[in-house]
Amino acid sequence: MQALKKQLESLKPWQLNAFSAAFSERMLPNFTLFSKLLKFGDAQKVRQIMDGVWNHLSGTGAKMNFEVQLDVVEGNMPSLDDFDLYGAMPALDAVVALYSTLLCILEGDVDDAFSVANLSKESVATFIEVNLADPQMSDVDLMRFIANHELMQEEDAFREDVLERLLSTEHPTPAMIADLRRLAHNEGFSNIGISDDEE
Repeated sequence: MQALKKQLESLKPWQLNAFSAAFSERMLPNFTLFSKLLKFGDAQKVRQIMDGVWNHLSGTGAKMNFEVQLDVVEGNMPSLDDFDLYGAMPALDAVVALYSTLLCILEGDVDDAFSVANLSKESVATFIEVNLADPQMSDVDLMRFIANHELMQEEDAFREDVLERLLSTEHPTPAMIADLRRLAHNEGFSNIGISDDEE
């Protein structure tokens, strides 16, 4: 991930924001489904804030006060102490990613964008370990299993694709942002293959 940090350091503020938004969008179904199944939080409001981020990036739609939205996003973070089930983890990761995306927009800090990508990758790794790996595996075999798993391969390919699109674009256009959003939406499937049917 150190190579990624270097790549992010070469990005302009709008590119960092778009990078963070793409990962947040891709993780969002993990929260949406959790919210629906456990009647937790306000998935609709979180969706509106995510939409506000895309509108901000493409220069369209109503302006949103992201500083005010930080509190709203924070209020939708499930506590792992309250929910003793695996689904709370990717749901929390998704909301934390959106929170970091808002911070990235407000402060333009490379660390926030890096943290979003890291959260997504960790989320995928944990999902594979908890749900798909053989508990008897040695640490080395587990690392290999996670790295070679289709979901992790897709995660890495997605990151490369997003970076490539951003690095080849000097200035954001509504069309370019719309394309990035479509890519991140991934037909409603999240980074761990979860879909909220209503997507």
